[in-house]
Amino acid sequence: MAHTLADNVGAKVLDGVRLTPEEGLFLLREAEMLDLGNLAHHVRMQKHPHDRVTFVIDTNPNYTNACTTDCQFCAFYRKPGHADVYVHSVPDMITIVRRAVDQGATTLLLQGGHNPAIPYSYYLEMVEGLHAEFPTLALHLWSASEVHQMAEVAGKTTGEVLQDMWDRGQRSMPGGGAEVLTDRVKKRISPKKITTAQWLDVHREAHRIGMKTTTTMMYGHVESDEDIIEHLDVCRRLQDEHQGFTAFVPWSFKPSNTLMMPKQTATAGPARYLKILAVSRLYLDNIPHIQASWFSEGKKTGQIALHFGADDFGGTLIEERVLAAADHHNRTSTDEVKAIIRESGFTPTQRTTLYEVLGTL
Repeated sequence: MAHTLADNVGAKVLDGVRLTPEEGLFLLREAEMLDLGNLAHHVRMQKHPHDRVTFVIDTNPNYTNACTTDCQFCAFYRKPGHADVYVHSVPDMITIVRRAVDQGATTLLLQGGHNPAIPYSYYLEMVEGLHAEFPTLALHLWSASEVHQMAEVAGKTTGEVLQDMWDRGQRSMPGGGAEVLTDRVKKRISPKKITTAQWLDVHREAHRIGMKTTTTMMYGHVESDEDIIEHLDVCRRLQDEHQGFTAFVPWSFKPSNTLMMPKQTATAGPARYLKILAVSRLYLDNIPHIQASWFSEGKKTGQIALHFGADDFGGTLIEERVLAAADHHNRTSTDEVKAIIRESGFTPTQRTTLYEVLGTL
């Protein structure tokens, strides 16, 4: 029975018929790993019929680690008033970013904690200052929950905040703060953070004004298989509205130094990651790019991911502190990324944040 259903689902995928949530759940639970990977790679090659694998040279600093949301999964934040709290000024951030630009960074991914002590003017000055200093640098800024925080501080709507950012030079937004997009999960791991509907609304507003965004999923904690499929489904439905998502990026939870550590020490392994990645490629038929999360899952797993539906190798991450705070350290260079992609049988291709090709290397 399961084999027949797998054949039927595979036939639907090959015919370009959209999968149902029930079929997505079946693939996640029952499909043979290699069959699933082959099917996902086939769809990837249909969408991107070439041997290119893209990557971006980026940096991911943080402007503050002060945060009031007390997320169970986060090892990075410090409560306001803690001795280790920092808030970088705009000039300091420009200095930090300049070091990355001098190393070839074309994208700045900037996020931070939920710090209500920071005035709204700070964020506007940050975008203005960075755009003036680095006019060709892609400003990939703020998670949806940070945008929601800014709106509360400023007494504005999230749409008005995003328009202010657009007017000052921001053109894209990362998918951080999604975790797993079901309120059952959010109430357990991040009850003070924005709801699923609020996260989706911020991205909807971004898409309406022309911003491109990514969507992410951090799994491997309290979620069920059903939660994973629901996450994919709400992303697919939002993408049907404005086609604003450029990519989907799944990655696994790292428990070290988090509030969940006493209850959870095990992490989701490569097999789980590859299954989720492949199902994502098949289910998210309207999101063009699936990113291999080499940084969180390891470089070898990242290589295999390129044969399980991923067409992009993500960023080189010149600077990263969030997972480092959870004792997860993984570094690479542009030359190593190119070598990894070539070893996997593909041609490394540098891209922009918006997936414009900068050059085949």
